[in-house]
Amino acid sequence: MSVSLKSSTVAAVDPLWDAVRANAQEIVATEPGLSSMVMANVLNHERFEDALAHRLAERLDHPDVSADLIRQAFHDALLLRPQIALESRADLAATLERDPATHRAIVPFLYFKGYQAIQTHRFAHALWNAGRRDFALYLQSRSSQVFQVDINPACRIGKGIMLDHATGFVAGETAVIGDNVSILQGVTLGGTGKADEDRHPKIGDGVLIGAGAIILGNIRIGECARVGAGSVVVKDVPPRVTVVGVPARIVGEAGAPQPSSVMDQVASFLDQSG
Repeated sequence: MSVSLKSSTVAAVDPLWDAVRANAQEIVATEPGLSSMVMANVLNHERFEDALAHRLAERLDHPDVSADLIRQAFHDALLLRPQIALESRADLAATLERDPATHRAIVPFLYFKGYQAIQTHRFAHALWNAGRRDFALYLQSRSSQVFQVDINPACRIGKGIMLDHATGFVAGETAVIGDNVSILQGVTLGGTGKADEDRHPKIGDGVLIGAGAIILGNIRIGECARVGAGSVVVKDVPPRVTVVGVPARIVGEAGAPQPSSVMDQVASFLDQSG
């Protein structure tokens, strides 16, 4: 009962879904060649989360496991963890807010592999926690092939995440990512050693992680910190500072109350060169 109530509440006032559908109707009108794809992935669905499950399943389809089976697993995950519906909307809103190349809600939904990889992980994580670990691991493997993003299904990820460009992003089993975090391509949240223990980074709320940054071990990146592109971080980072370099060092304040929203990486290079 509580699941259907939450779903109907979201459906009643759902501006992001309304925007996606409006954008879809524009595409049908202006690009007839894409009409079939847009109808199948957007306009044939009543709810955002159903359309999302369909789109991801179509992207992940493979002779080993069909899109139909993946879609059913995603619907099972939504019953297990209905928060996915709200978290996926928060990620879409974050991408619209932070990516200057994104002007329509439908663009990340249909095309951006970073957005799609994070949502695939949300479904895989729900299945992992429900004991369906082989299916979750299959989704990790398939997502890595399709999106070039490798997130262990046990990794915990908050809401309002933007994974920009995405290629080469890796997050290990015991990594934790807070809310409202922005991550660029080529970032590694890696472990140290091979002991079966808590061995991956913990990323606080509001953090910006620049392209190619490597963060290793069970360390904490404090809330609203900024990690410069190409940095290698091997020890804790306090909140609201900028770190750059190999190994990373503190070079000043974070430059904004929430760096993940500002997306300023240039200052990181300037701080490092100075």
